[in-house]
Amino acid sequence: MANSIAEKQADITASFQAIDDWESRYRKIIQLGKALPDMPEERKTEDNKVKGCQSQVWLHAALENGRLVFQADSDAAIVRGLIALLLEVYSGQTPAEILAADQTFIDDIGLIEHLSQTRSNGLSAMIKQIKYYALAYDAVIKRSGA
Repeated sequence: MANSIAEKQADITASFQAIDDWESRYRKIIQLGKALPDMPEERKTEDNKVKGCQSQVWLHAALENGRLVFQADSDAAIVRGLIALLLEVYSGQTPAEILAADQTFIDDIGLIEHLSQTRSNGLSAMIKQIKYYALAYDAVIKRSGA
């Protein structure tokens, strides 16, 4: 099982590249969304809403043992799958690891060119929010001297 962000990205890239057609890749993304654990309703707040998404997307982060643990949900099946994909990569990583990581897997699996402009913008907004949480928690860790 992959642990680092780079390993997780490589696993995701390999699994998507093994699928020949985009209809099947979309089905895989939707399946990832269906497998995403439910987010508690009390976390679906305005503060946890990702700005810049056409669909409703909620993203919550908590620092546990120096690692960011994310919870997320969306009211759109494909978007829920996209956020599940991002959580697979970033949840459980340290803020510094998230900040240092790139998102090459998104290009490597061809997501950007196969998403509508609004979904592509939403994906970018979700990544930006994950990086924002990482930046905020990284500052907390540095201030606490941990």
